[in-house]
Amino acid sequence: MNLLLSLLGLLLVGLSIAIALYLMTARPYQSANSVATSYDEWTEDGILEFYWGEHIHLGYYGAPPQRRDFLQAKADFVHEMVRWGGLDKLPAGTTVLDVGCGIGGSSRILGRDYGFAVTGITISPGQVQRAQDLTPAELNVKFQVDDAMALSFPDASFDVVWSIEAGPHMPDKAVFARELLRVLKPGGVLVVADWNQRDDRQIPLAGWEKPVMQQLLDQWSHPAFSSIEGFSELLAATGYVAGQVTTADWTEQTLPSWLDSIWQGIARPKGLVSFGVAGFIKSLREVPTILLMRLAFGAGLCRFGMFRAVRAEVSSEPTTISTGRSISMGRM
Repeated sequence: MNLLLSLLGLLLVGLSIAIALYLMTARPYQSANSVATSYDEWTEDGILEFYWGEHIHLGYYGAPPQRRDFLQAKADFVHEMVRWGGLDKLPAGTTVLDVGCGIGGSSRILGRDYGFAVTGITISPGQVQRAQDLTPAELNVKFQVDDAMALSFPDASFDVVWSIEAGPHMPDKAVFARELLRVLKPGGVLVVADWNQRDDRQIPLAGWEKPVMQQLLDQWSHPAFSSIEGFSELLAATGYVAGQVTTADWTEQTLPSWLDSIWQGIARPKGLVSFGVAGFIKSLREVPTILLMRLAFGAGLCRFGMFRAVRAEVSSEPTTISTGRSISMGRM
């Protein structure tokens, strides 16, 4: 009995230490530099790419979800997003800006399978270098370091602006919305996929939701999540949108990605050999955040939002909207 109690005590101590280290080693958003540094580190060690492949975003499993290969589901997501946005009807040579391109997985599909001329941008120099290394010279796809909050391109530069899961890193969602549409040509199409928080103007966060949301922000350098409704309003308020912003909720279609990503560590033990004990510990450190993501998306605290908008031929005067909590649905 005493031995059992001692073992239980050691287990509790170990668990307490693990939790403390997890909280102490969080990567809270501080500036664009803190986001760039995080992605540079993830790119340099290669662990994220080994397990998640070329696509640092969730996969598409259908509705209702069906079992799919984890890496194939990510490629499937890109094709489904192309179809949902109506981009499959556009001709080869269509110019596309991929905002938050990561190491270029989506950009390469857009260039290879659809013949688009793609420019991928990311705040991370490490990601740009890796994207260039992975991209065949024959593709009309290029990459550069750029800040989505202040894009270096002139107004009306691209036929399509595309972005997957970049929005949570943006500190001012209204500025982000305006920049996405500013560089889009009149008649051009904006297609965005993002992690979103539930609209807390309708149902405020309460109880366990507040600390969970705080960790989802702090662990992966997110200043705030928008809601689907809030970001749609911000896009419309730019004065650049023709008609209405189209939205969809793909939470069900993407939900299996979270547990599938953890399963990769079990199903592909080669990673332990490749990256050693230090790499295993680094991978293990991300498991609590992934589980919290699965909890949040499964319980309705978070939603996976899809957005489509067409730029107006003649822009109206932008509407002034506060970028406080009531609109962007997260800590600002």
